[in-house]
Amino acid sequence: MFTGIIEALGQLVEKRQQGGDLRLRLATGKMDMSDVKLGDSIATNGVCLTVTGLQDGSFWADVSNETIKHSSLNDLSIGSNVNLEKAMIANGRFGGHIVTGHVDAVAKIGKISKDARSIRLEVETPAECQRYIAHKGSITIDGVSLTVNALTPTGFLLNIVPHTADETIIASYKEGSRVNIEVDVIARYLEQLMQPTTAPSSSKIDTSFLAANGFIK
Repeated sequence: MFTGIIEALGQLVEKRQQGGDLRLRLATGKMDMSDVKLGDSIATNGVCLTVTGLQDGSFWADVSNETIKHSSLNDLSIGSNVNLEKAMIANGRFGGHIVTGHVDAVAKIGKISKDARSIRLEVETPAECQRYIAHKGSITIDGVSLTVNALTPTGFLLNIVPHTADETIIASYKEGSRVNIEVDVIARYLEQLMQPTTAPSSSKIDTSFLAANGFIK
């Protein structure tokens, strides 16, 4: 489990094709690795990766074909910067929102413009993801917890404040950049719960209940 608050900018230092998938070594920059051990999770551009080796201020991780298919990790080249966040601890501050590190899709950066000191991004998402994205709701872009400013016919708009741009890879985005997105996990579970079932159910949660209690409009 993660929060979407990036701890450090890392860098890809090795990339190996191994046994039909990928093995990556990522330098961890300023991130404190003193409490990291084999088997721990580190979100890398929003993808939950398992630490399989530790080496000189870096860690190794295996990337399965499933992850390659649904994320942009295979786009990385040696020297590429990445957003890093260690898994949250139970007594830590929950600064962002609930982030699982399970990427839903790869989106594309559209128009980039300035808005005073901020950067305004237009993000184009696959059609199947759009129903999970809400105005002023939470969204994760390459592991960064962000708020949706507005919805568009093809995706949504974001406003990136200077601190976020300085501390993440967002400042390096160009029009056409591919980014990992993770929608709010609550939306996914609500949709699953609302699916019709042939089995008898005692649940009183339906669209009328959700509307009456302010969960949907």
